[in-house]
Amino acid sequence: MAIKFGINTFTWTSPFTTEDLPLLDKAKEMGYDLVEIPIESPGDFDYDQAAEAFKRTGLACGTCAVMGASRDPAHEDESIQRSGVEYLMHCVDATAKMGGKMVGGPIYAAVGRTWQSTPEQRNIELERCAKNLREAGAYAEERGVVLAMEPLNRFETSFINLAEQAVELVEMVDSPAVKIMLDTFHMNIEEKKLGGAIEAAAPYLVHVHANENDRGIPGTGHVPWDEVAATLKKINYDGTLVIETFTTLVKEIARAAAIWRPPAPSQDMLAREGLAFLRKLMA
Repeated sequence: MAIKFGINTFTWTSPFTTEDLPLLDKAKEMGYDLVEIPIESPGDFDYDQAAEAFKRTGLACGTCAVMGASRDPAHEDESIQRSGVEYLMHCVDATAKMGGKMVGGPIYAAVGRTWQSTPEQRNIELERCAKNLREAGAYAEERGVVLAMEPLNRFETSFINLAEQAVELVEMVDSPAVKIMLDTFHMNIEEKKLGGAIEAAAPYLVHVHANENDRGIPGTGHVPWDEVAATLKKINYDGTLVIETFTTLVKEIARAAAIWRPPAPSQDMLAREGLAFLRKLMA
């Protein structure tokens, strides 16, 4: 199976609504294989209409979880844990309805929550999170969907920053429906070697966000793309490569993602040139 190249709709808008479905046609025209839609709030867009748009364009469907403060499987508060599990179940149902097979993102904790733990406390938090993700994973497995866990950088979480930490948690969950995704933007901050991190995650790696160090056009910054490509080829990776960036035109998401200046002359240029670079890189 060949690698699928995708684009996340955060590139153009947030939240994604039913009125934004023409973005699928734009992505198709640009040459993408997959469109990844963030499910920010249940009800933002009509899943049935989205399913029709995916079918019409022939694009594969991907989704990503948006883990807000009330959605946190690692939290001490049981109601917040429960909210996190139920939200992930909603994402699974939405993804399945649209014909998708995977929900990616930092499914283990709320983005923006950072804290220091002793080794003993961390073990408790890992066990708590694993128990909740085991339940979400069982639900996903029944519906033919995979949950892909994404390490984030230290400024967005203190819980899972490294590929090796994701491997530890995935192995604790021990579900065929809970895997790993990596993001070169976060890896560029946290990992000693991107190639080594990819190899560490290889047995569970199903999804990669291929982003530049400044979230601009892939190939224009200092991410070691040759190392990334060589390692993906070495492990015979056949999953998805997706560009996920953000626009300054949506103030709330720009603030949350710290996008203080446009990442490229235009978002369409970023999408077109980024795709061309990635296809050439992986040829």
